[in-house]
Amino acid sequence: MIKNVYDDNLFFQEYSKIRDNVDSYNDLIEQPAMKKLLPDLDGKKVLDLGCGNGNNCVDFIRRGAKKVIGVDSSLNMLDVAMIKNSHPDIQYTKMDINEISSINEKFDLVYSSLVFHYIKDYKILISNIRKLLKPQGILLYSQEHPNTTAPKNGCIWTKDEDGNKLYSHLSDYMYSGKREVKWLSTNVEKYHRSISEIINILIDEKFSIEKIIEPVPDEYILNKRPDMIDEFHRPTSIIIKAQINI
Repeated sequence: MIKNVYDDNLFFQEYSKIRDNVDSYNDLIEQPAMKKLLPDLDGKKVLDLGCGNGNNCVDFIRRGAKKVIGVDSSLNMLDVAMIKNSHPDIQYTKMDINEISSINEKFDLVYSSLVFHYIKDYKILISNIRKLLKPQGILLYSQEHPNTTAPKNGCIWTKDEDGNKLYSHLSDYMYSGKREVKWLSTNVEKYHRSISEIINILIDEKFSIEKIIEPVPDEYILNKRPDMIDEFHRPTSIIIKAQINI
């Protein structure tokens, strides 16, 4: 990403309103699922790619990590992180994820939440991550689900006569590449790739797949957010945990 959309102040204000909502998708579904897959972090070094406001960085410290580096290309995000989530053992760095090959350290865990679908060259990214991991190191990340990123013209739902959603339409699934979507009144650039492409690149880069999760709401969440029943038709994210084999 040449220009980070989160440094557009109007966009960032609208995005912040979403994240401040304790009943957001991230807080109710994606983050709890990610935390269940975290390895033991006691005494470990962690690299958080697209660390955002630093919430996960301080959580890693609470879980025993001895050092955390949080990387993000957005100054707005890093400003929040350094104000709200600073810690002596956390280093926040302004850096585009495409430049992580310049990091001269090795990590036990590379973590990323809902960022990889913004990256044009996924293969180079995974190769760079492999070189940053210690032997038997873990990559844990979430991204927008390929069913979500696939349609070139955005998501279309078939609804009943009362306007209730019945199912979403899947199109363009095997056409990898750039997608432009409107989000919070802003044009946002993303990249789609199929699940097979995602997994095979990990395998080619000497990762073994430990777990794949397509998180959906439980009964408690559906009571708070009935609209999240949509996740059973078209999951928003996919989570992958992989371990380096070399």
